Amino acid sequence: MFKINEIFYSLQGEGFHTGTPAVFVRFSGCNLHCAFCDTQHQTGTLMSTQAVIDEVNKYPNAPLIVLTGGEPSLFIDEAFVEELKRQTGKHIAIETNGTRPLPVNIDWVTLSPKTGFDGGDAEPCALKRCDELKVVYLGQDLRRYEGIKASHRFLQPCFSEDDAQCQINMKACVEAVLNNPGWRLSLQTHRILNIR
Repeated sequence: MFKINEIFYSLQGEGFHTGTPAVFVRFSGCNLHCAFCDTQHQTGTLMSTQAVIDEVNKYPNAPLIVLTGGEPSLFIDEAFVEELKRQTGKHIAIETNGTRPLPVNIDWVTLSPKTGFDGGDAEPCALKRCDELKVVYLGQDLRRYEGIKASHRFLQPCFSEDDAQCQINMKACVEAVLNNPGWRLSLQTHRILNIR
């Protein structure tokens, strides 16, 4: 059984797959406690593997499933991913903080390490390879990520409810990308579009 915060169909709002229709399976529970986390971990519904699959299959047009959280690697295994693929026919992506090993049969790994953030230092990032490295930028030294092999590198400004702080974060992130052209800018377009 999995504690699921929500399952919903929308567009991927950030990173490499921005704009791609996807079914999001958001797990409740994480081993870190980042100050800027937007998941309500105290809420959730216990669901079996089959119940998750049945819910995902309500959205047959989506080519992609995004396992997110929380931290999905705390709960999933290769058997779960294989059954999800077999019964849905979709590609499986994961958004992870990189502190746990991942099932080898995941199609796309988005690593978003939280080391150096308030509440994110509880466990170190152990993952050293990913398809996409997506870093929430708050002015940290980008050299800390040089040991991670990634096909794509994204910096994303940290969202804040305070508009002035949001603008400060955005400006700093743009400047960081301009000064470090090995990185690309990622925006949370779902917030801009006011969609989930």
